[in-house]
Amino acid sequence: MAEPGFPASVLSEDEDLVFDVRPHWIALTVPVAQTLAIVAAVIIVWLVLPFSWGSEGYLFTMLLAVAAFLAGPSRGFIRWATSHFVLTTERIMRRSGWIAQESIDIPLEKISDVRFRQDVLERLVGAGDLIIESAGRSGQELLHDVRHPDRMQRRIFEMKTRLSERLIPGDAGGTGLWGGPASVADELTKLHQLVSQGVLTEDEFRTAKARLLRRV
Repeated sequence: MAEPGFPASVLSEDEDLVFDVRPHWIALTVPVAQTLAIVAAVIIVWLVLPFSWGSEGYLFTMLLAVAAFLAGPSRGFIRWATSHFVLTTERIMRRSGWIAQESIDIPLEKISDVRFRQDVLERLVGAGDLIIESAGRSGQELLHDVRHPDRMQRRIFEMKTRLSERLIPGDAGGTGLWGGPASVADELTKLHQLVSQGVLTEDEFRTAKARLLRRV
């Protein structure tokens, strides 16, 4: 079901919301640093401003600071506050923008691979980038500053697996978990990769392997 604030009208009749999250707070580090720099600059200017300039000098400095904030860091705050990474039982959506909006929809059945990358700092705070390969127009979507990208990757895999089972139940010669002609060797290789990446546990691997063999 859709959470409060998420437009339920976007979902189809049989579609359910899995999660709807904003980017990680690490995305705010640059706009916060820019804001602090503007505040520091205002304080320094006020300290050296000649008293002979009167209140007009302080007012002019404040107006410049507000203009700099609106032209720079405010955009980062708005982008963070209005950006959403949405996973449903049928697709992935990325929505961003306040007045001018941007929306990208990727059907789960068109996704061919999902990867993530993290540097040391991102791993410590639980953030990272999610890379989604699909058969869409762009072929690849890069989602920056995703919360717990390893968990997101795992949930996407789970939803795609469930969708595949729902669309082709008991199919022995249909499409594989990640699209394309079904191949037991390819499917097992993908499952082994997910285990080595920590996306699947050993129990989940055995369950998925047994389900794959039953289909064949």
